[in-house]
Amino acid sequence: QVQLVESGGGLVQAGGSLRVSCAASGRTFSSYAMGWFRQAPGKEREFVAAISWDGGSTYYANSVKGRFTISRDNAKNTVYLLMNSLKPEDTAVYYCAGGRTRRASVNPSEYVYWGQGTQVTVSS
Repeated sequence: QVQLVESGGGLVQAGGSLRVSCAASGRTFSSYAMGWFRQAPGKEREFVAAISWDGGSTYYANSVKGRFTISRDNAKNTVYLLMNSLKPEDTAVYYCAGGRTRRASVNPSEYVYWGQGTQVTVSS
């Protein structure tokens, strides 16, 4: 059974930084792309960042490009999202997602496994 467990969320002031992590188990982590999505209250879930199986390709939403960095450690079965220069509009529940293939994608339908989410709150 595949499990994705996020951690590292919390409360941070605007302009600050936070790193969220996602530990995966239950399948060969290094064979699949991973992604991060987020959902703010009253809004649809949206794509944040994605990384290919080997870390060679990454994609970012325009709203986070230049501020967020996705990375993975296949030896630790973990994917990370480093968030810098945080803004109040980054406040959301952040979800880790396991891809259907090795290729990174911005499309949520290309992800078959989802974590339970971790809350990130940015105060102004």
